[in-house]
Amino acid sequence: MRITVIGTGYVGLVSGACLAEMGHQVVCLDVQVDKIDMLNQGIMPIYEQGLDELVQRNVKAGRLSFTSSYEQAVPSAELISMAVGTPSADDGSVDMQYVWSAAREISKHLTDYVVIADKSTVPVGTAEEVERIVREGSGIECDVISNPEFLREGHAVFDFLQPARIVIGSNSKQATEIMLRAYEHVDCPKLVMDRRSAELTKYAANAFLATKISFINEMAMLAEELGADVTQVAAGIGSDPRIGKDFLRAGLGWGGSCFPKDVRAIRKMGENLGVPLPIVNAAFETNSGTRKRVIDRLENALGGLGDKKVAVLGLAFKDNTDDTRESAALDLIKYLKYRGADVRVHDPVAKVKPHEVNGHELEHVDCPYEACRGAHAVVVVTEWEQFRTLDLVRLKELAEGDVLIDARNLFDPTRAHESGWRHYSVGR
Repeated sequence: MRITVIGTGYVGLVSGACLAEMGHQVVCLDVQVDKIDMLNQGIMPIYEQGLDELVQRNVKAGRLSFTSSYEQAVPSAELISMAVGTPSADDGSVDMQYVWSAAREISKHLTDYVVIADKSTVPVGTAEEVERIVREGSGIECDVISNPEFLREGHAVFDFLQPARIVIGSNSKQATEIMLRAYEHVDCPKLVMDRRSAELTKYAANAFLATKISFINEMAMLAEELGADVTQVAAGIGSDPRIGKDFLRAGLGWGGSCFPKDVRAIRKMGENLGVPLPIVNAAFETNSGTRKRVIDRLENALGGLGDKKVAVLGLAFKDNTDDTRESAALDLIKYLKYRGADVRVHDPVAKVKPHEVNGHELEHVDCPYEACRGAHAVVVVTEWEQFRTLDLVRLKELAEGDVLIDARNLFDPTRAHESGWRHYSVGR
């Protein structure tokens, strides 16, 4: 099948490469010419485990190409997958400018019937509006369906090729058949439903997972006061198949490109419709408090943060990605700088620019041990596997202080204390 994917971010580039891996002829389109130039030179604009090799293999096989031209990418497509950005607007709603722009551009270059799949996370009713824009702008019949993504950054290639389910929101038998043909070799349940239900499914899934994380962080606060261990509590409740063990790791809460904006968006939907969403709202507020709690603990341990040297290990919002959007690390760095601390940072792949942390210049260090040299405190923010195996004795010898904030519960408390650290974890 001839497929065009619009957008080469985390979702679009992974989708395009994986669809090519399935044997389709795929063109990835992006209006950012510099990104397309990078991709045509074999340079990945993002870090995602396994993606580089996948792209190179399918480009070499002639199944995957990149362009910034709608004129080149749209007319020949049987299926167009829209994976453009849908960031939060200032009021918490979704900024839809990129979706509407892509729809208008498609309408200018459409020459025959096509199925357009909304892969981006979009408000309920978007498929209908995109369909109206394209049909009115082109005068050509098309069907717009909802095909939300459920990719975990850091595991996105695996999730696309071996998904737990595929959701197809469609009101057209022809469009449904084309979508099922696109995914015919993928062995998983394919859930066909109406478009609005499919659009809400993505928001509901992310809101539920965010709530689950916020819940275990509330239990962590309670565990600390009661002398219990939240990791053991999580194992106890997670073994119940009605609950499940995933998303029960206490720490700094949720961040990234999806959960924050999607929770804000579903809250805004409820507000606009006069539908109270107390559980979703509580999950959002609890998440905000987890970061401040860590900073307060650090400040108490150091007797103040003014002129203290703090090493922050981890910038990405989670391991195996370079994505720092709404990362807990950025919030912590802003707090630290505001309260007068001197911050040095290390992450295996991620970097941050001053505008992401209120204009503060940061010292990025390539080695985690060097990042901790002379530090009064070390804060472990991202659960990179290489952090889990750090030599805590060596780390202690390099640091000036003895405060270790293990905000992802990576280290055994006994081993950390025996290494000379005042070790503070979450919920233990």
